[in-house]
Amino acid sequence: MLEPSSSEEEDDDIGSSFNSGFNGGSSHLEPPGGVHQNGGPPRVPSPMSVDGSMAKIGGGRGQENRGRVDGRGSPSPSLVSEKTLTEAELQEKQQKEEEERKTRIQLYVFVLRAIAYPFNAKQPNDMTKRHQKVTKEGLEKLRAKVDSFLKGETQIPCDEAFQNAVHSYNDIFLKSERVTGLVNGGGLSQHDCRDVFKHQIEKRIRTIPEIDGLSKDTVMTSWLAKYDAITKDDEQRRPGQRLPTAMLGNEVMTKEQLYDLFQQILNIKKFEHQLLYNAMQLDSMDEQAAAIRRELDARREKVAMMEKDRRLMPKFVLKDMEGLYIEEMNAAINLLKGNLESLPVQQGAAKEGKIKFGKIKPGKRRSSMLSRSQSSLSRGAPDEADDSHVAQLSKSDVVLTFQIEVVVLEVRNLKSVPPNRIIYCTMEVGNSDKLATDQVEASKPYWDTQGDFSTTHCLPVVKVKLYSENPGMLSLDDKELGKVVINPTPLSSKAPEWYKATVSKGSQDQELKIKVAVRMDKPMNMKHCGYLYAMGKTVWKKWKKRYFVLVQVSQYTFAICSYKEKKSDPSEMLQLDGYTVDYIEPAGDLEGGKFFFNTVREGDSVLFATEDEQDSHNWVMAFYRATGQAHKPAPPVTTAKTTSLNKNQGDADRARKHGMEEYIAADPIDFDHHKLFSKLQCLSLDWRLGDPFASLGWFTPGQVYVLDEFCARYGVRGCYRHLCYLSDLLDKCEKHTVIDPTLIHFSYAYCASHVHGNSVPANPLGEQFATPDKCIEESTRPDGVGTVTQEEKEKFQEIKERLRVQLEYQLTNFRFCFPFGRPEGALKSTLSLLERVLMKDISTPVPQNEVRSVIKKSLENAALVNYERLSEEARIEADLANPQEDMVGEVIIPPARKLEDLIRLADLCVDLLRQNEEFYAEAFAWFSDLLVEHSEIFWSLFAVDMDSVLSEQPPDTWDSFPLFQILNDYLRADDNLKNGKFHQHLREIFAPQVVRYVDLMESSIAQSIHKGFEKEKWEIKGNGCATSEDLFWKLDALQSFIRDLHWPDPEFGNHLNQRLKMMACDMIESCIQRTYNCFEMQLKKGILLNPTDYVLPSEICAMVNVVLDAKNQSLKLCAVDGVDVHKYHTKIDDMIEKTSANMRIQLVGKLVSVLDKTLSKLGAYDEGSMMGSFLSFANKKINVTGTGTDLGKSYVSFVRINMDTVTKRIADDLWVLNVMEKWYIDQVELLSKWLTERLDKSLHPYQCTCLAHIVKKIYTEYELQGLEEDRLQCGQYQAIEQRMATEEATCALTNAEATENGEDSDDEKRKKSVQKSKMKKEESREDGAKVQRQSSKAPPPPVREESSDTEVDSEDEKPKKQKAKAKPKPKEKEKQPPPSSQTGKDESDFDSIEDGGKIPMAAAGAVKDALATGGVDKVADIGKESVAQAGKMLTKGIGGFAGKAFGSFF
Repeated sequence: MLEPSSSEEEDDDIGSSFNSGFNGGSSHLEPPGGVHQNGGPPRVPSPMSVDGSMAKIGGGRGQENRGRVDGRGSPSPSLVSEKTLTEAELQEKQQKEEEERKTRIQLYVFVLRAIAYPFNAKQPNDMTKRHQKVTKEGLEKLRAKVDSFLKGETQIPCDEAFQNAVHSYNDIFLKSERVTGLVNGGGLSQHDCRDVFKHQIEKRIRTIPEIDGLSKDTVMTSWLAKYDAITKDDEQRRPGQRLPTAMLGNEVMTKEQLYDLFQQILNIKKFEHQLLYNAMQLDSMDEQAAAIRRELDARREKVAMMEKDRRLMPKFVLKDMEGLYIEEMNAAINLLKGNLESLPVQQGAAKEGKIKFGKIKPGKRRSSMLSRSQSSLSRGAPDEADDSHVAQLSKSDVVLTFQIEVVVLEVRNLKSVPPNRIIYCTMEVGNSDKLATDQVEASKPYWDTQGDFSTTHCLPVVKVKLYSENPGMLSLDDKELGKVVINPTPLSSKAPEWYKATVSKGSQDQELKIKVAVRMDKPMNMKHCGYLYAMGKTVWKKWKKRYFVLVQVSQYTFAICSYKEKKSDPSEMLQLDGYTVDYIEPAGDLEGGKFFFNTVREGDSVLFATEDEQDSHNWVMAFYRATGQAHKPAPPVTTAKTTSLNKNQGDADRARKHGMEEYIAADPIDFDHHKLFSKLQCLSLDWRLGDPFASLGWFTPGQVYVLDEFCARYGVRGCYRHLCYLSDLLDKCEKHTVIDPTLIHFSYAYCASHVHGNSVPANPLGEQFATPDKCIEESTRPDGVGTVTQEEKEKFQEIKERLRVQLEYQLTNFRFCFPFGRPEGALKSTLSLLERVLMKDISTPVPQNEVRSVIKKSLENAALVNYERLSEEARIEADLANPQEDMVGEVIIPPARKLEDLIRLADLCVDLLRQNEEFYAEAFAWFSDLLVEHSEIFWSLFAVDMDSVLSEQPPDTWDSFPLFQILNDYLRADDNLKNGKFHQHLREIFAPQVVRYVDLMESSIAQSIHKGFEKEKWEIKGNGCATSEDLFWKLDALQSFIRDLHWPDPEFGNHLNQRLKMMACDMIESCIQRTYNCFEMQLKKGILLNPTDYVLPSEICAMVNVVLDAKNQSLKLCAVDGVDVHKYHTKIDDMIEKTSANMRIQLVGKLVSVLDKTLSKLGAYDEGSMMGSFLSFANKKINVTGTGTDLGKSYVSFVRINMDTVTKRIADDLWVLNVMEKWYIDQVELLSKWLTERLDKSLHPYQCTCLAHIVKKIYTEYELQGLEEDRLQCGQYQAIEQRMATEEATCALTNAEATENGEDSDDEKRKKSVQKSKMKKEESREDGAKVQRQSSKAPPPPVREESSDTEVDSEDEKPKKQKAKAKPKPKEKEKQPPPSSQTGKDESDFDSIEDGGKIPMAAAGAVKDALATGGVDKVADIGKESVAQAGKMLTKGIGGFAGKAFGSFF
């Protein structure tokens, strides 16, 4: 808004910028291809011919703007260069521009009068708030801000979920071409953008799981706050900065703001406004009220002329409406008079005695008011009425109330009192109570005390007295020093003045003066006052000077009253009804007065005169406004120089100088206000659509206020007003400016009710259009007007047809006219409006089938429009994704590329229909079946392209399955489209492909099993081997793929499911059978010479894992959601259990065979056998076979290693535990059986030590593997434990082990070694170093180093110790006596045998060394050489060297 001090040039700049603003605001929304090439529905030819004057009035600035917008194909005349015009064309153009300028200025004059003194309308304060719209530049800024946030260039903290939401909002909404079109149409507000974002995040937040302590409402609030931070405006308005007029779209405006608003609308310059404002006296309410009264009188006269000459009336649809039209015009004038009368003319409430005039009775040719008006207008009509009807005023009706302010400021020349004497002043008005000032010292006589008085005297007397305080003790009254008497009037000066005080004759204060300011306010109903000379026939019969007051009793009643001093009632008065005033020549025979004027009425006249010319002009203009006469008095031309310049006359002269006088003086009755209003409304709409708000065609409160006042004041018919409004709105809609359908609905319902003549309910459009101040009766039209002109009817029919075409166009392009459901509720209102437009009249509802047929046709066309537009978008995206160089000739697109494009198009189609459901389904709630049919048509168009592309694909390619998944996932989730036509077609197309795919996959999997197991190396991979892992993955992937297809046909889906389960069962069965065969072959491999060295191969573990994994996979692959529907899982599970049990039995049997062989080795030491005696003898001499503990340790090491192998390489812990349990039980049974067979024999020490070690260690090992106590402590184990305890006790008593090996046990060795070292230390201390020598011929044996015996922990350590123990050494003579004679005899015989210096012990040691190195042939040779010596020993039952050597095998 311009400041009051803005220059003319500034105003021009603002005006030009605003013109360009709203011209650009009507830019176009690009239509979808193939709908209407001209950008909108075709204009329907008008059935009526609009006359040239209408085109002329309507062809102002608004049409120039439309010409600039429409002129895309060919330039409009306004854009053609002036150089190309001929002189005649240029002159014609200039003439049109000048006529346009004159029309705008004249229209602005009428608008100024409507703004200056409104008495019919008020500014609405309950209109819907309009939000600021998003412009093209604003949309680019918004996109840039969001992109900046997504790139992390802002400091706004966010999480991944919020960033994803913003990213989706940016891609789907902000970057949409439909949103760009909505912005071009001026229909997108910042609130809409925020609302769309809120709608999207609500869906996202609903899918987020609940978080303790954080509600979803809190998340919503936080995300919206972050969105506001992203999109906030960088340019903030400074505090206290004045808003421009364009930013006051939602506020109630002041008069100054309204003036500025319509200056911009009508392109009026600032200096033109100032000239008009001053010349029209817009600040004078009396002048404006008088102008209204003159206008009403002129309209009444015109009505009377129409009544005489019916040709002046407009043409009506019925001849009988002419009389009704006269009544309506009179009623409208009476309504305006009533509204004018209702305005207050005085402060406070209206007096009870206020005069009211009755309204004109219909059918009466002339009323008293009409005769008064005609006589006062002096239009030459005879006065045929009397004044008997006029209510006479009484003196009490013109009593005035004045507010008087008296301020005493200072006293001067006070000499009669000492300086320290206290003085004060009193003040009074008439007989009112006295008021006193503060008391001050005489040396400082200053006050600033104000006294407020109220009086009804037009000539009051104000008395101010000065007093001094009487110092006497007995004095009662203070001394009066002087007084001042003042006679103020409302015209008196308000400035303080010095008044000479009246004092007593002998006082020293003869020059005493008091400074007093008196202000007498002018009452609201007092229009003028002053002294006049007057003389009349019935009043003021003598020529003398009197004090006159012009009093307004009501808007139409004035009286001129003369008052005397100190009187409330007028002495005489004259009611001015029917009088006219004018200047006259001076009367030479009267004394007093120089400037004369008179008031005249037929039969009466009153002569007035003043001493001052300016005073005379003021009185004449006051009378002119009061009488309401049409003729404006013109002052006589005088050659004498006036002493003062009339301000109003000066303003009028300046206006005349600039050519404004003709516009001001123009009589409103001479103009066609309907056409002027049409232009005003059109320009107002253009300005409104160009302001910063997304108004959608709704006017601002200020515009509505001024337009309402204009229509009421100048008699614009309501139907014509709304018809013009509808025409303008349709013009904007056809240019793709976004207009609220509710607004069109309101105006159309108004016009339809008027034209059809039907009664309308209190509110046809709901509470939002409620008009509580205007009661609409059932028997009348909405505006109370019963007449319908032919022009209104024809224009209504034209607009109805245009509106129907426009609505069908919008429904056909609903995605582009209302993108993302914006403006909110617009589509729903459009459907409601369509139903109203299809009605033949307002009372007869339209058949539902007719509405449905129109909507059905529109939606059918919409499917084609949407699909073509979407296909084009997909093609553009494909070209951008796969740019190709320019090629000559036809470009051949490969089938794979076409399929990719089809899948992309399918994604876009699904998104489109989801948006339809999200944003438009609610509006089509009453026609949901038509929307479903629209979707089916849309998919049928897609099916044509889909069939074409799929037919070009090579056979046995499966790249089209993603297309089926996209479409089927959407269709099966939509209850309306599920199993619909397109869905069935989709099943028919893809069912053969699915069957073919499953067939090929079955064959492929069978071949992979066959080839895989042939080449399988049985290395552990995953939960099985490579082949099994590949098999199970393929079966699971195939079933997951078929399951993810979500086949819509239940019968075919069950068939596929059953087939896949059966396939999985067969494949798993084949896998298990092949694995078990390989398992048996692997177990048949023998064990090497030393059975305790056997380690379970990893291949066997892998095979076991395959079977165990098959058991786990079978539940998923052969059952349906854990339920064995087809009994395939039961079958395969039984097979797996049998195979697993067989594997467990065979594996344990293989491991138990090692114990069997170990026990077989121990069986060689059985008591009473020849081999046992031979081995016992050999071990006594040279320890050929080692100790029993070594063999036990070897077996325990075997058990440990294989336990670790089974535990680590087999995945199923339960299966491993079962294997351990069976292995343990079988070992115990075997040991028990072996010992049971030897119940009648005692165990050899070798056997005893070995078994004792095995029995003790396996219990501990299996206990560590998790076997239960009751399983370990079985009866057989307890019997074994008791037997071994007995045998160990027996061995300990006979020292069997020491006798057999000549050595102690490992523990005893350690003890003896420690004792021997101690004894040696004692002997060395007592006797010194003594060396004992042997008496034997053999050399002394080397000292054998004793070492602590530890358990064999690994297979690598055991051979080393065995080699160390098998090393031959000479037999040392023992000092102890032999335990028996037989033993000594055998030793003597053995020692006496020598061969070439070699004793049999040495030969046996050699044999053992040969066996240790694996030389069997060498052992045989040594045996042959010693046959002779062995023969002697065999005869004695001792055994020979060969027997001892062969004992080492065991």
